[in-house]
Amino acid sequence: MSAEQHPEKVQQEIQYQSVSDFLESCPPNQLTHISDLSEYKHVSNVGYTDVMRTPEIQLHCGSDSCNGVRFFRCASGYGKRLKEDFEFIYVTYRCSNCQDNEKTFALAVKLDEDAKPTGELCKFGELPPFGPPTPPKLIKLIGPDRDDFLKGRRCENQGLGIGAFIYYRRVVENQKNRILTEIVKVSEKLSAPAEKIATLKKAIEETQFSNALNMAKDVIPESLLINGHSPIQLLHSALSEGVHALSDEQCLELAGSIRIVLSELSERLSQALKDEAELAKALSTLMNFKKEK
Repeated sequence: MSAEQHPEKVQQEIQYQSVSDFLESCPPNQLTHISDLSEYKHVSNVGYTDVMRTPEIQLHCGSDSCNGVRFFRCASGYGKRLKEDFEFIYVTYRCSNCQDNEKTFALAVKLDEDAKPTGELCKFGELPPFGPPTPPKLIKLIGPDRDDFLKGRRCENQGLGIGAFIYYRRVVENQKNRILTEIVKVSEKLSAPAEKIATLKKAIEETQFSNALNMAKDVIPESLLINGHSPIQLLHSALSEGVHALSDEQCLELAGSIRIVLSELSERLSQALKDEAELAKALSTLMNFKKEK
């Protein structure tokens, strides 16, 4: 008998994650099937039982001595006995490098069957909040709209696509002139053609957001291109979409792409100006050295 005749017999294959992948990359408020949730081991005064695995994970550590991805090990909440009903627990991980920064997860955990490794996990929240840190260069670029951007980041972390998209679009619209002014600075430092700089300045004066981005998209210095693409054109394409025509999942994907492009643009702007400043300093040093001799 075919599957078409009995659709009730067609079941979607369960997608499993490991505990480490779940803790590292799964945002809050998602119920996930876990392939290696428990280990069957001997516990004093209890005998053999299922306990939750708390493997080593990799997270970003923001301490001065780390400031990057480091290994974290479970510091509290390990050895939790599991049942076939949901248990609510806190698990805290500590950076193995600095031994200072910690991450605490609030979890709901349930075993599928006794003596079986599979189960379900739900992350109610985590502290510090889920997601990679926002680069300081990006915060500097968006300036006065920092709070709105961080609200959008929280929406994105929680899987709220429409909210994240709206906040990010508001930030780019409000800070359009600030972003384009930084691009003008790089263009002038790199001695870009005068007509391109004039177009960028005209885009700053343009009050219609979409028109301004459309004007600026083809006059971006090559050093600011992302894999050969104009970041302004990429932003224009994403932000021109009407939020009411998109699903929450589509908004979430677009919001993440907008954030990544903004982050990369802020990095390239900073690097371009830094390179020029370093070059000017080097030239000044050599010229002064020649005069002194």
